Amino acid sequence: GYKTSWNGYKLHIDTADCGVPIAALLCSASMHDSRAAVPLSHITKDRVTNLYDLMDAAYCSKELHAHCRELGHVPLIDHNPRGGEKEYFEPADAVRYRERSIAERTNARLKDEFGGRNVMVKGHAKVMSHLMFGLLALGADQLMRLRR
Repeated sequence: GYKTSWNGYKLHIDTADCGVPIAALLCSASMHDSRAAVPLSHITKDRVTNLYDLMDAAYCSKELHAHCRELGHVPLIDHNPRGGEKEYFEPADAVRYRERSIAERTNARLKDEFGGRNVMVKGHAKVMSHLMFGLLALGADQLMRLRR
C-alpha cells in the first residue's frame, strides 16, 4: 500500500584516470544506475580511447559485461553476489579497480566544491546547465592541478 515516488535527477559522470570528466548524462532519479551505463559508454567512446570500464556493484550484469567487451574494453565491474557467493578480482585487476576511487572523488568535488549538491532550479534543461557549468569548472580545475 505504500507508494514510492522519486523527485529530481541523477547525474552520471564518466571520468578519466586523472579525474577529468569525459562525459555526463542527466536522467530521472527513478532510473537505475545500470541503465545509464550503455548510453554513457557510447558518448565516451566517441571522445576518448579507453581500455577498461570500471564500475561498482550496482552495474553488475551479464549484459553490461558483454556490452563492454563489444566495445573492446575490459570490464572491471565489482561483483554483486545477490544472495550467492562473492566473486573477487584477480590481483592485477584489483589494483586497476582501485582507480575507481578517482570517480568517487570527482562526484564528491562536484557536490562539495562546484555547486552540485543544492541545485535550486526546476526543469531538465536548467538542472543540466547548472551541473554542466559545475563540471566545466571542475574539469578546468583538475587540468590545472595536473599541470603543476
